[in-house]
Amino acid sequence: MEHTVYLDNAATTCLDKEVLEAMMPYLTELYGNPSSTYSYGRTARLAIETARKSVAAALGTKPKSILFTSCGTESNNMAIAAAIRDLGCTHIITSPIEHHAVLHAVEHFTAIHQVSSSFVALKEEGLVDYADLEAQLAQYAKEGKKCLVSLMHANNEIGNLLDMQRVAELCAKFEAIFHADCVQTVGHYPLALDNLGVHFASGSGHKFHGPKGTGILYIAPSLEIRPFIQGGGQERNLRAGTENVAGIVGFAKALALATANFDKEQAAIGALKSYMKQRLQAVLPQVSFNGTDDTLYTVLSVCFPKTAESDALLLQLDMEGICVSGGSACSSGGGGSHVMRALNKGTGCNTIRFSFSKYNTQQDVNRTLEVLERVLTANPVATV
Repeated sequence: MEHTVYLDNAATTCLDKEVLEAMMPYLTELYGNPSSTYSYGRTARLAIETARKSVAAALGTKPKSILFTSCGTESNNMAIAAAIRDLGCTHIITSPIEHHAVLHAVEHFTAIHQVSSSFVALKEEGLVDYADLEAQLAQYAKEGKKCLVSLMHANNEIGNLLDMQRVAELCAKFEAIFHADCVQTVGHYPLALDNLGVHFASGSGHKFHGPKGTGILYIAPSLEIRPFIQGGGQERNLRAGTENVAGIVGFAKALALATANFDKEQAAIGALKSYMKQRLQAVLPQVSFNGTDDTLYTVLSVCFPKTAESDALLLQLDMEGICVSGGSACSSGGGGSHVMRALNKGTGCNTIRFSFSKYNTQQDVNRTLEVLERVLTANPVATV
């Protein structure tokens, strides 16, 4: 087998070597508990607060608005729970193509807190219908219900982008709370969270070459939130438990590297995605693409017409050492993509998500195209 081609970076990314180097001291000699008052503890505490300042600066906010968590899923759950428990939200508006970290959390919290929920309408290709969102907000406000709007900045399967500023303005108009799931965009786009008007925003380190098991929740400065986890006074008394010092340092380092190279990496990755799309259209003209033309630059969602060959395409690619997915990695084995079903594409095609990072090359794409052609066509055409 030739070298492995990894094109599933929306699921996770490899750890940047510079990030690992930044983390290593806190995994070895600087292992103090950040709550301890002696020198080892103070060193660890300083590392956390330095990381918090770095992350806050990169995301356009103050350090006090950044809460370190274990992952994007935890951050999403915290935001939804706080909106209901602490901010008085009695209705949740989300969409049917959100990540399950939001959809399942909404199901859970509506059941135990007896709040209601609804889906915003989607336009063609899965774009949020902002007119429907406004109509729903107006209706629930008229009924005396305070709404939480929980929507993702970029869809993790098809890459559609949300106009966060527009949603924030609608939420402000109807005094609703806005939670933005930014797991796919923190580290990939410049975000000035204080200026966007969001109340909560979630991020996850392993989506931009940081360590797994790290995340953040942005909490707007105006909000008063009670503790999420009871115990010690860590994370401003909001999330008890000894902090993951090395992970926090790694998250901040990865975000700093990403922030310093936004333009360069977006241009290179976007060009690679465009190249693959153009070559697919040339050699497999029967394929189509999910999402709009203006999607997340790291994600290319491809619809292959259903055939005996395309039904086994994921397996064939895996056997050739090419790592891709049919949708969210968190949904593997769960009966197919809920996003494709919501867009009425669950039966008409076999969808594969190719997602790219700064470490991918044109050689990776050419290798993938060669396998696709060989599997799907009787007379494969050589790539260039």
